[in-house]
Amino acid sequence: MTESVPPADPETESDGPPRRVLIAAVGVAVAAVVGLLVVAATREATPPPAPVAIAAAPAPQADSDGCKALMKDLPQDLDDYHRAEAMAPVPLSTAAWQAEPGGDLVVLRCGIDRPDDFSASAPLQGVDDVLWFRIPGDGRTTWVAVDRPVYVALTLPEGSGATPIQLLSTAVAKAMPAVTPDPGPVR
Repeated sequence: MTESVPPADPETESDGPPRRVLIAAVGVAVAAVVGLLVVAATREATPPPAPVAIAAAPAPQADSDGCKALMKDLPQDLDDYHRAEAMAPVPLSTAAWQAEPGGDLVVLRCGIDRPDDFSASAPLQGVDDVLWFRIPGDGRTTWVAVDRPVYVALTLPEGSGATPIQLLSTAVAKAMPAVTPDPGPVR
């Protein structure tokens, strides 16, 4: 006599996981991939910062060896300020840093003329072996390194702290030797 063998139950077959579990796992994986693709496609990418404008100013020694050496060694970051791309035309031997897009700039200019107010009676501030002459302004201060072969101006917004001038003093001292300041006559 022949016995009939009952058909195999797909739910209890021992050759692997149940079919329903496999289908559910594939469904979850597909949903996860689709979810990631949707998030990636709709996520707003942060656009690169817009170039900043650096106004032209007289800088007759901007092409000097000292300025060239300084421009090669400028730091990319000054504490919270990051090197900003300048909009063309970029004045020779200038650089800018910005803390946030659209925010105030720290601007360096190398090779400028001696400031008119820099006289023998002017107070100077020493920062890391560089002597700076202060020119106050509205919402910003310009410091001019006066003990180098060429004058270097650094314009800082209010609240920028001491780090930018400290880091740039180090770069100025490294790029150019110190010289005796040459102030104008007392007015």
